[in-house]
Amino acid sequence: MPLLIHRVGVCRCKRFAAGSLVCISIFLAACAHSGGGDTPSAGKQSLKRDYWGHRPGPKGFRTVIIDAGHGGKDSGARGHGAVEKDLALDTAKRLKRKLAGKFKVVMIRSSDQFVDLDDRVAKANRYDSAILVSLHYNSSRSRSTRGPETYYWRVDSYSLAWRIQRELAKVSPSEYRSRGLVRRRLRLTRNTRIPSVLVELGYLTHASEARLCRSAGYRDRLASALAKAISEQRAHGDTGTGRLPRPIYKPLSKASDPPGS
Repeated sequence: MPLLIHRVGVCRCKRFAAGSLVCISIFLAACAHSGGGDTPSAGKQSLKRDYWGHRPGPKGFRTVIIDAGHGGKDSGARGHGAVEKDLALDTAKRLKRKLAGKFKVVMIRSSDQFVDLDDRVAKANRYDSAILVSLHYNSSRSRSTRGPETYYWRVDSYSLAWRIQRELAKVSPSEYRSRGLVRRRLRLTRNTRIPSVLVELGYLTHASEARLCRSAGYRDRLASALAKAISEQRAHGDTGTGRLPRPIYKPLSKASDPPGS
């Protein structure tokens, strides 16, 4: 596709030698529309849908889609008396209340119901000028691992993930062996056409962290950290979050993909 566009651009340049600036503008616009090429300049902002997500992070968005992980027949992680699906839903509702009046908030689920991952992606893809934040609680074979982790894949999701991880780290008493900010291709981080992150708020297999996560007060602090990061992202976009990661061209994520792919 980029090669074809380039040839069209060259052709137009020959026809309009005196108007080469017009030619270059047409060429660049076509490249941006194709979804290919390098990451756009951080100084430019785009909220249009993009297959690859190789564009600046969101700024000025109006809608926050909150996805409470698991639900219904899928309980998610368990540990030390805590059940992931219940904690995720409670945290999602707390976050919704904190964002109310500032954003349009869409809940993927508002009760203990099972929603297929592909259906979650499809619902998120109905919205423009939006971001998706999927909330989870973690587990590990290691009983000592603890701390929040934030997953992203798309270039346009990096700064949102960076802000969320920074704010959660301020709330968490420890990040022992946790992976922190992680680039990982998942259905909820790759297959959406809007900036999307998946957040693991703590390890239920760590005894003291599970006790914290069972505390309503602690979950409220986590929700406040998420709300702050989201508000700062809307106000500032990529500013202050460092260099954007390089584009990676990978197919859509599937249920059959090996773990960690």
